[in-house]
Amino acid sequence: MDPQPGERAIAMSDPTAAPWIAVPAAVLSAVSFGLAQALQHRAARRVKGTETIRFGLIAELSRQRVWIGSLFANGAGVALQWLALSTSPLVLVQPLLVSALLFAVLISAGLNRQRPDRTVLAGTLLCGAGLASFIMLASPKPGGGDLYAWDVPPLAAGLAAILSACIVVGIRHPGPVRALSLATATGVFYGVTAGLTKLAVSDLGAGLVTMLTNWPIYLVAVCGPLGFVLNQNAFRVGEALAPTLAVIIGLQPLVSIGIGVVWLEEQVRGTPFAILGEFLAFGVLLTGVVVLSRRHPQATLGDGGTPDPGGSGTQRGSADTQ
Repeated sequence: MDPQPGERAIAMSDPTAAPWIAVPAAVLSAVSFGLAQALQHRAARRVKGTETIRFGLIAELSRQRVWIGSLFANGAGVALQWLALSTSPLVLVQPLLVSALLFAVLISAGLNRQRPDRTVLAGTLLCGAGLASFIMLASPKPGGGDLYAWDVPPLAAGLAAILSACIVVGIRHPGPVRALSLATATGVFYGVTAGLTKLAVSDLGAGLVTMLTNWPIYLVAVCGPLGFVLNQNAFRVGEALAPTLAVIIGLQPLVSIGIGVVWLEEQVRGTPFAILGEFLAFGVLLTGVVVLSRRHPQATLGDGGTPDPGGSGTQRGSADTQ
């Protein structure tokens, strides 16, 4: 049935999907995001404080040149992500963005002038194999779904509930649990932002005025910055980068794929063999994420292995540091 006047519906499929553009754009986006995350973690760990969420954190971080540099890298990642999302479905783009964790690991190693150990390399290979297998088995295709304005309130309510629960857990449980709770909220908000970005890109295809007179771009303007603030606070309270980043990057594509499949009717191959293979491939990918998060010496370092002002002692560059 056609929407009534005043109702908001957006067709999400594009028959001219171009994976040869989307795949390189998504990988380069992951590189940019990996660099940004590595730099932002270094900067955030220099900010002292015990609050679960520090609302003045962005102002404090803006005084650090390392953090300012991370914004340029993040901006490049966002632009490339938009390009990827405008040429292929979420279910293709978001799994590729998981590789940002790999690049963050490698970039952190380079910044500290160290080589990743064998376990880190094994985790990298697991993630790469899982990504390639998932894409081949899923064979993602654009859908023909519409997203109406009445879908927004339940989505907003769900986000508010998740954010509240994560903040409560963070307040009651300091330390690693606090960092992981904020990382969980960050991953969810980033995943939803990716889905909303797809809508905004669709509007932009009809013209700038169309995009500015519809609601998705404004929800992106709310969810994106909120996720960013949560991300910086997760880095501030998390001594090690990799566990926090693994949760963020692992949840983001899961949420985005859920939005793509459930609401936007984007499709993955649905034969029993393909579904089993997709679950196994994604399991391999997540196993690689877990391996990297548990064995990532470079990511816990402050600058050059010096004592970390935001932590509780000197960070070591040995393979035992997590």
